[in-house]
Amino acid sequence: MFLLLFIAISCNEVKKDTTIKDAEIEKPEIAASYKSIEVDIEGMTCEIGCARTIQSKLSKVNGVTYSKVNFETNKGQFTYNENEINKDEIINKINGIAGGDLYKVTKTTDIEEVE
Repeated sequence: MFLLLFIAISCNEVKKDTTIKDAEIEKPEIAASYKSIEVDIEGMTCEIGCARTIQSKLSKVNGVTYSKVNFETNKGQFTYNENEINKDEIINKINGIAGGDLYKVTKTTDIEEVE
């Protein structure tokens, strides 16, 4: 009897959930599109406290791949993946450091890529 019950149960077809969940769908990777800009920054008063702070904070922003701020020239250069962040967002990040009271981007120039 037990054997018949075991055979009957094991022969029943178990339906599996074949629906695809959003997490299981592979999303195609979008090729990175890098842009570089140079910005003029007002409000810096020192190399370490200001220029390095801006440079450090921007280097940690997703999408920014290069960050360099020069206190002597009051300029910053940034390379970013425009699929993750845009120029206006970078400007807003700089302007928003320290509560938005210290630094202000006054001019932005696109840097042409050299091939």
